[in-house]
Amino acid sequence: MLSILILTFVFSCKSLEKNGNENKPLTTYPPVETGEANTDYKPAFEGQTRAPGLKTTTPFEVKVKAEGLARPWGITPLPDGRLLITEKAGNMLIATTEGQLSGKITGFPAINSGGQGGLQGLALAPDFKTSRIIYFAFSENNPDATVGGSVAAIAKGKLSADETKIEQVQVIYRALPYWKSTGHYGGRMIFDKEGNIFYISGERSNVEARVKAQDLDNTFGKVVHITPEGKPVPNGPFAKTPGAFPEIYSFGHRNPLGVDFHPVTGDLWVVEMGPRGGDELNLIKPGKNYGWSAVTYGIEYSGATIEGGITQRDDVEQPVYYWDPVVSPGGMTFYRSSEIPEWKNSLFVAGLSSKHIARLVIRDNKVVGEERIMEDQGQRVRDVTELNGVLFAITDEGRLYRIGKK
Repeated sequence: MLSILILTFVFSCKSLEKNGNENKPLTTYPPVETGEANTDYKPAFEGQTRAPGLKTTTPFEVKVKAEGLARPWGITPLPDGRLLITEKAGNMLIATTEGQLSGKITGFPAINSGGQGGLQGLALAPDFKTSRIIYFAFSENNPDATVGGSVAAIAKGKLSADETKIEQVQVIYRALPYWKSTGHYGGRMIFDKEGNIFYISGERSNVEARVKAQDLDNTFGKVVHITPEGKPVPNGPFAKTPGAFPEIYSFGHRNPLGVDFHPVTGDLWVVEMGPRGGDELNLIKPGKNYGWSAVTYGIEYSGATIEGGITQRDDVEQPVYYWDPVVSPGGMTFYRSSEIPEWKNSLFVAGLSSKHIARLVIRDNKVVGEERIMEDQGQRVRDVTELNGVLFAITDEGRLYRIGKK
């Protein structure tokens, strides 16, 4: 009997350790959103929007570490503890955690930086320490000028030894077809544990393009799953569907701009920008339809309903969470450290029009609390990442922020 009790105790401790804060009670407050919603749509379940408010009790501080960045778009940690940053116009730079900035890293392909285009998300190759290979997303013009249009593309290149340029650049993937729009490219990616890439692609914005998010003969409004060489990962959910692009993993997305894996479950999560109302946080499952533009909690910017104002359909996945009014989400990251224990496994979402970072606590695949960070800074937060228990955020206004324990 004693042995059984000891084993039970050890198992319970391991479960608590694995789940982090999953079993700790939350002190909650009224929802952080108090503004009037754009719609009178009803959520599909309790807590799908305007979750209870949260307040971090651990003392932390928000500090500007650098200014003068030129429309930074993506940020990721380097193995040596520095930060690699993309800038919209078409270059990268490296920042120390104290805010010292390198010169511009050049050598990128020709980039269409008009509208929402530019040099966008980035990811280090899993073997970056030895290969120095960086993957990056960018918007590329059609080489056939008589046809025109642009496309969201992924390329890879080697960071030179002196860290001044990208060498041996090779475009590995294009989210076809080319389209005459400079909006909604999506543009972020992440490596999975098998060394393949999940890339999130936007639906290119205009009315003619957005309906293609529901079709499988293109990669507009899709999560795609590709190898490091840009080929479809074998045996994808649509690999045997006639006429479908075999790299499609999920579809029906609008303009996804944040992607990460949950630290405990390993599930893939994506945040996407909605229209007027209806920003979504989605748990991505292979082969599933996420609705856009047939099903949405948002409306047109004019105030008109979108395709009849349908918010639920049996064959469409519901968002785990949505915002109305919108936060205009940018990048996102799960907090994996124990440096601030109450943040462990929280999801941090950069907010553009909302000018804050949203901290979400997710339990059993539901958002049970929301907090706003950086509200007093008045900055459009484009992306956020975590490094050794500290959050680093970049803003459209050109700042690098450090958010961590005092």
